[in-house]
Amino acid sequence: MTALPRGESPGPPATDEDGAAAVPDEPATAPGAGEDAGVAEVAEADADAESTADETPAPAEAGTDETPAPSEAEAELAAQRELRERIEKRKAGKEGPIDAGAKLSGTAADLLAAVRAVESGAKPATAFFDSPAPAPARRAAPVPQPVRDRAPEPAPAPRAGSPEAVTAAASVLSAGGAPAALAEPAAALLGDRAAEVLREDPWQLLALPGVGPEQADGFARKVLGAGCGPDDERRTAALTGWLLERAALQGHTALDADQVRTALAGRGVSDADAAVQHAIAEGVVLVFQDGPEGEEPAEETGGTAGDEASGEPAEPVRVLLGLDRYALAEESLADGLARLVNACEKDADWSRAASSAPSPSAAELIRAAGAHGLVAHTGGEAARAEAAALIAAARGLSLRALGAAHSVDGRQRLAARTGAPDAAVTLSGLLSGAEGPGRDEEGALAVDLLVVLDAPQLDVETGAMLVESLADGARLVLSGDPGVLGSAGAGQVFADVLAARACPRIVSRTPDAGPIGELVSGIGVGELHQVEAPGKEVVIVPVRDAGEAVHRTVQLVADSVPRAIGVPSGDTQVITVGHGGSAGTRALNEALKQRLNPGPGRFGGFDPGDRVAHVPAPGRTVPGVVVSADADGLHLDCAGTPVVVPQERVAASVRHAWALSAHQAAGMRWPAVVVVLPGDAARGLSRAWVYTAFGRGERHLSVVHGVDQALPRAVAEAPAQERTTRLRTLLEGSPQER
Repeated sequence: MTALPRGESPGPPATDEDGAAAVPDEPATAPGAGEDAGVAEVAEADADAESTADETPAPAEAGTDETPAPSEAEAELAAQRELRERIEKRKAGKEGPIDAGAKLSGTAADLLAAVRAVESGAKPATAFFDSPAPAPARRAAPVPQPVRDRAPEPAPAPRAGSPEAVTAAASVLSAGGAPAALAEPAAALLGDRAAEVLREDPWQLLALPGVGPEQADGFARKVLGAGCGPDDERRTAALTGWLLERAALQGHTALDADQVRTALAGRGVSDADAAVQHAIAEGVVLVFQDGPEGEEPAEETGGTAGDEASGEPAEPVRVLLGLDRYALAEESLADGLARLVNACEKDADWSRAASSAPSPSAAELIRAAGAHGLVAHTGGEAARAEAAALIAAARGLSLRALGAAHSVDGRQRLAARTGAPDAAVTLSGLLSGAEGPGRDEEGALAVDLLVVLDAPQLDVETGAMLVESLADGARLVLSGDPGVLGSAGAGQVFADVLAARACPRIVSRTPDAGPIGELVSGIGVGELHQVEAPGKEVVIVPVRDAGEAVHRTVQLVADSVPRAIGVPSGDTQVITVGHGGSAGTRALNEALKQRLNPGPGRFGGFDPGDRVAHVPAPGRTVPGVVVSADADGLHLDCAGTPVVVPQERVAASVRHAWALSAHQAAGMRWPAVVVVLPGDAARGLSRAWVYTAFGRGERHLSVVHGVDQALPRAVAEAPAQERTTRLRTLLEGSPQER
């Protein structure tokens, strides 16, 4: 492997001398010991749900039901509520509980005992706890309908609690030393009984964004006094749920039970086994065996399973803990994918369409889609042409075919490839009803073939909503590059479908063109090649420290790239490893604004002409430009769509976007990209990160390089450990026609 060469910047320098994902188990002060921790102010939430744990993404917002024409986000939430109802009905109709490790012994068996007894009906729920928690009320939601020619779309405001509930919650929070700012989110989350709930169980404060165990412990000590301790069952149950919610931010839909116990012990819980069993009995978490359905663990080993006849060593059987929302989503997704596989019928002659395909890979994809209800298609940027060819072929057969991309940019590029603007939508717009053909009388999407591009960005909850929205007989093609960073939400749908071999996989043989394509292809197999770039398509700009990295980045965007490459500053995107630090997105955005669009920031820190990222929901980043501001809020132009963000939502959902993280940039491309790698970014690098960031540039890539050998090491190392999920196991156990 050869190192990436040191190169020259597109323009001369300003001067000759110038520029994992495990659950945290760190110890914390337990209640009743030491000084009161108090409750800190809520930290700013990360909008892009990074897989790193240094910042927390903002929670999904709920819209109101009073607007005559629901916004995109409101319609999406309504569809999610409908999905949850369908999932619950489907689970209620199943014959029995999930067969999960009946022959486990020891601690693992204890973990399973409580939930299996309740599920089987052998014991009532009251045998494990005094009174069951009330089930959350679920409301039927109308099927979202397409919205055409909409007025500027207001960003949804958070669901608000009643004034009385907010006042009562504020009183309890004040008594516990908590800031009054938490009253409104507490009332919105916990309802009109928020004050009573917090008084009876102060650790419910952990459910609020930005509140950690130390702050919740301090609040509990002041509310309960001597009546609380580190092993209080209310505390251990809340901590268990918090650990799994935190893991979900890192992409996991479940965690190993041993890992949860270790983390609880690190938080001062003396009997972690009992704490986990209590959380299961209370319904805070669900318990599962990680193994194919029907596989029996060896009785004597009490946690291993193997093939005695072949003499192969037994494999450990893991017990997983998960939250019900992700368990339901994964089970619904697995059922839905199996339904698509088994319901496929031959509805047209695809052979003629395949024979006229523009490439052998496109022909292979067309034939596979014609014969199967579910197909996985892998490849880089050039492979998008094959997906476009499939959509065109299906439309030529008078089928309702559609392509859904992760971003507005991806939708526009797909529309250009198909030559049919109505053949491309964003996935969020399709599911909300804001884009696409709408739904039929049964509530299913009115499509015969749906191609989902950027499939690695698909999380389990969105995936479940998607397959529940497809009618029997519809075809689904998941297309994407398995080398890029995964979804912002929990799960790894595309990776699990590929690993489970749940459907035919078509691998594109069309390489990405040009020096950037050659460089990125090498990174995908763990090699950092030296590439020939006669047109300065790839340039390396070495720097010594973060200050120089910021200086050279501004110089590249403002001067060098426009002059030497011909790409204007507005079409050049900066990508860096994280939001914090001396060369993170915040520092870079501040420096780039001062140079490219200086102003006082009189509109909540923004001025007309500022490049921004609007985040209507966690994991969805929509680039835009500030137009103006008035009493209604901040007016944005998001790829030609006017959006109005209310004043109270600006700080949480809009941020400057001359510089983005690689997670935010996934699914989008720009004519020129400047990737910034300061020295303190070395720990955040991985092969997937480098692959994603370097692949965002179409014509030019500049690398502001200050990590020395950390870059080739990150590329050479094997990809990071996969996320812990259950979808692969569920798919492998699903009955499917092959």
